Amino acid sequence: MPSETEKSTSTPSVKADDAPVDERGQDESDGIALPSQVAGSGTLDRLVDTARNYARAAASDNTLKAYAKDWAHFTRWCRMKGTEPLPPSPEMIGLYLADLATGSSPTPALSVSTIDRRLSGLAWNYAQRGSSLDRKNRHIATVLAGIKRKHARPPVQKEAILVEDILAMVATLPYDLRGLRDRAILLIGYAGGLRRSEIISLDVHKDDTPDSGGWIEIFEKGALLSLNAKTGWREVEIGRGSKDQTCPVHALEQWLHFAKIDFGPVFVGTSRDGNRASETRLNDKHVARLIKRTVLDAGIRAELPEKERLALFSGHSLRSGLASSAEVDERHVQKQLGHASAEMTRRYQRRRDRFRVNLTKAAGL
Repeated sequence: MPSETEKSTSTPSVKADDAPVDERGQDESDGIALPSQVAGSGTLDRLVDTARNYARAAASDNTLKAYAKDWAHFTRWCRMKGTEPLPPSPEMIGLYLADLATGSSPTPALSVSTIDRRLSGLAWNYAQRGSSLDRKNRHIATVLAGIKRKHARPPVQKEAILVEDILAMVATLPYDLRGLRDRAILLIGYAGGLRRSEIISLDVHKDDTPDSGGWIEIFEKGALLSLNAKTGWREVEIGRGSKDQTCPVHALEQWLHFAKIDFGPVFVGTSRDGNRASETRLNDKHVARLIKRTVLDAGIRAELPEKERLALFSGHSLRSGLASSAEVDERHVQKQLGHASAEMTRRYQRRRDRFRVNLTKAAGL
């Protein structure tokens, strides 16, 4: 019987923008090889493979996939314009950025943040191919500055899932095995202020699997999560709640107990009937789909059309929800979310008192 994981990881249809990526070319572009004057041997060849694996681990899988798509899109654009992507031409890249901003190509105009990300992807790909892309070159920098000046808009923030929302969302879940898992995902993700990739990358113990992004330890007073996050290793403390029905640690214990998970990934797929756990780690897209589905089922923002409601919420809604709902010192929220600055934390706080510090009065006016 096909499992839920098999369904959720099926290959999506390829859009016009997503040209197939040449994996062989990607391997060759890793930039790790023996010097020409050194004779190869079995030991050295194995070290080359090891070094390539470490080089690939320098960025997350999602980032590498995005960069691969950026390169595929740019190389296809070059072919359509009758030019070559190598060696890097600042003039052509400036034209490419202008094309992305105006939407003159078959694809619609892209946002400034997406264009900036595309440029980062090109810089990374050129570096892997032994070339250097100077983003400060006037043909690139001035075009990008003009795009930002003309098209930049304030960032569109996802809606925060507040405490009354998360309670309503978990209340929609059944108490079968799949419901226990999804309840633990929502509550742990919310209380920990976790990214969706951090949620699904957890293992039961340290070094259980090669693709682990961290592990859990459960104590009498709560759970300690050790996470290998975007900003490096950090510990996230999740205390026990006031009652079992809404306690994230209790939800996690229930899932692990009834799913009989004592090794490997914490959050795995289930059989189609929802009564048997598999050994396959969930995809992070499951978290996004779970949030959107339970938002609809709980009737959150029911005054809006369904399409708008779905667009309002994402995995980041859990993080911003914790930042907005936790009535504690801002420093504790910053630590929990793993932010390097208080300013970044404030971007996640949807209900904070923006005028708590009144510099006008403090200046004597």
